Amino acid sequence: MKLKELQKTEFWISTILYVFAVLMLITAAGGRFYNENYYNFRGEHLNYSLFSNYLAPELFRYSILYFNFLFLNFYIVPSFLKKENIVLNALLTFVILVGSGLTISICKTYTEAYTLVQYNDVQDAYNRLFFDGFTYELWVMVIVTAYVLLKEFINYFMANKHDKAYKNQMKIDAGFGIAFWFIGLMLWVASHAGIDIVVLWTLIILSSIAIVIYALYYLLPELYPKNRKFSAFFGQLFVAAILMAVPISLIAFLLRPRGEVIAITLLFHFPVQLLLSAPLAWFLYKRRLANSTELTTLKTELGKSDANLSFLKSQINPHFLFNALNTLYGTALQENAERTGEGIQKLGDMMRFMLHENVQDKISLTRDVDYLENYIALQKLRTSRSANIVIETQIEEQLNNLQITPMLLIPFVENAFKHGISLQYPSHIKITLQTKGSTLYFDVHNSIHLKADNDPEKLKSGIGLVNVKQRLALLYPNRHELIIRESAKEFFIHLTIQL
Repeated sequence: MKLKELQKTEFWISTILYVFAVLMLITAAGGRFYNENYYNFRGEHLNYSLFSNYLAPELFRYSILYFNFLFLNFYIVPSFLKKENIVLNALLTFVILVGSGLTISICKTYTEAYTLVQYNDVQDAYNRLFFDGFTYELWVMVIVTAYVLLKEFINYFMANKHDKAYKNQMKIDAGFGIAFWFIGLMLWVASHAGIDIVVLWTLIILSSIAIVIYALYYLLPELYPKNRKFSAFFGQLFVAAILMAVPISLIAFLLRPRGEVIAITLLFHFPVQLLLSAPLAWFLYKRRLANSTELTTLKTELGKSDANLSFLKSQINPHFLFNALNTLYGTALQENAERTGEGIQKLGDMMRFMLHENVQDKISLTRDVDYLENYIALQKLRTSRSANIVIETQIEEQLNNLQITPMLLIPFVENAFKHGISLQYPSHIKITLQTKGSTLYFDVHNSIHLKADNDPEKLKSGIGLVNVKQRLALLYPNRHELIIRESAKEFFIHLTIQL
């Protein structure tokens, strides 16, 4: 999530919460709190005004919370972090602290006026109320500042590791957790919850965020590929929860040095982490893994389609068809029609293969080898008049029922004839194909000759070999080995496929 999008989301969430809180304040005015406050005043024989002693002060307090968040989150704290206008921002922070603290303190003198009579000295009572008001405002500023700092720390941390998609997802997860913590915190503050509740909520939720992030991005990626069970995952998170209990206990003790606060915190800490955080992380990881698998499958299928389309385009080679037809025409003039018929038959078989069997996902290895042999036979017809060209094949007869993706082998043979044959210079091609069990071994060894300047193939880089590498990676991942060796005069490939 980009910074502007996050800020826009924060603004609208805080505004909606503010409006919701004001509406709840108005609708709840005649409820339990009103009656309770009323009896507090009446118990001290004081007049009670719904507007002056409840609605107006609470409305001011909610507004102070809202505008504190806006100023600190969007302007003051980010400016301090950027080291911009330090003096001005320090002055503005002081003004907000004094102004908001004073406003909240005055509001307390109206909402808690019944406490004034409990003091022997009115000045002591006002000192107590104003001290509480400024403490309340200071806590608000500390909480909002902590939220901004944590958000900036996560952004900084994520900017320095892993790929972009990984970082964005971690930001979103952490952002949801922090938003959940902050919304709950504001609700606790608005409902006059004690510091014990605020501390408990903060420690438990922030611990949950840390455990879920740790499980999603570090623990599960390590355990899941090894088929480790949920019990192993749960056990390691239990250890993490125990380790996290140490700083939680220390923080709880420093903020409120009472043993029952630490006990209550830990009493909630372990059930929340083990019964909520751990299952949540497990569920999210499995769901994302399933979605990722579906996306990978979709990309693989799309890659297959693109590769097959590109391969079909690469095979429609008018230059080869022109040479083949010229060869057949020359043969018909020099000899009887037997060789011409043989050549036409082989070319027809190849064309039928291209039109029918090439569109299937898998075909018999025997049919693919037949196409290969027809192609080699036609090329031999074209080069048979040259004594300097040696074409040697050792293709094992395929009597088994192995299946193969069509047109995986022919690009290597086409490449050999394209770059390895010259009618002016000695040339050689050796093709070997055999199977052992379900493993195919295929070798092509050929000479290399530079094309003439007027050869239409000279400027064509071709996509045959590039395409077949892509198809092998998609169709036979971790089930093939392709070795290519090239020198100034020779080219060699060795392909092994687990069919």
